[in-house]
Amino acid sequence: MSRPSLRARMKPLELVGMAAVLGVFAGVITLIGSRSLDGALILAGIAFIAALLVLAMLSLAAGEQQPHDPDVPVLDRERPPRKRR
Repeated sequence: MSRPSLRARMKPLELVGMAAVLGVFAGVITLIGSRSLDGALILAGIAFIAALLVLAMLSLAAGEQQPHDPDVPVLDRERPPRKRR
């Protein structure tokens, strides 16, 4: 079994990073609007978890079907090389 590429290994970290950015954005908007630090932290946590769930589900749904090896997780699968124009 070959090792996954750096891009494939960094995919989960990219998803967590995007969810964190969305959570911080929601927290900042709430802090500016309500001036309540508690409410901003709570909403930032909820937004982070919700964004993480949605991004993970979209990542799983976008995975390619590989009939020859169905036991490999979606994030560990290799993408075929892109065609140059």
